[in-house]
Amino acid sequence: MKVSVLVGSLRKESYTKKITKEIVQFLPDEWNIEFVEIGNLPLYNEEYDEGTPPEEYVQFREKMKASDAYIFATPEYNRSMPACIKNAFDVGSRPQGNICWVNKPAAIFSVSPGQLGAFGANQHLRQTMSMFPLDLMKQPEVYISNVAEVLNEEGKVVKEGTRDFLRSVAESFQKHVEKFYEKK
Repeated sequence: MKVSVLVGSLRKESYTKKITKEIVQFLPDEWNIEFVEIGNLPLYNEEYDEGTPPEEYVQFREKMKASDAYIFATPEYNRSMPACIKNAFDVGSRPQGNICWVNKPAAIFSVSPGQLGAFGANQHLRQTMSMFPLDLMKQPEVYISNVAEVLNEEGKVVKEGTRDFLRSVAESFQKHVEKFYEKK
């Protein structure tokens, strides 16, 4: 199983990436988990697809099409998702009729140092994803709040209840992906 992970935070010490790494460690060892760089994608411009698209677009689209499943992890900026993750969706949804996001399982995780667990970003990402025929994991919804209190200095989860929840998230995602491919 090839799982592409897109993280909407570009910070080197991203809480979102740290939490997502904690989750994916509970996925099967034989699964190929790849954190895909999205910060290098030029802002989507339809004119790029009228000629020769940027090499970053080509590589990203090929990687997304070759994936069996996706994890989208986002922080919240101004009650929405960061521009880099929205841009990745835009790049992957073009050119018209040749989208990457077709008939594959996916999950959304959101992370925030605040109280709401990036609820706004999570919901905006869900709204964006509704445009694509992805099989989105419905439960559990993942909103990690007060993330600075959950992680230690090495980026590992120190709260046992949170660790148990992250393990259950990984187990739910694994079941979601396996069930999706059993139907095919």
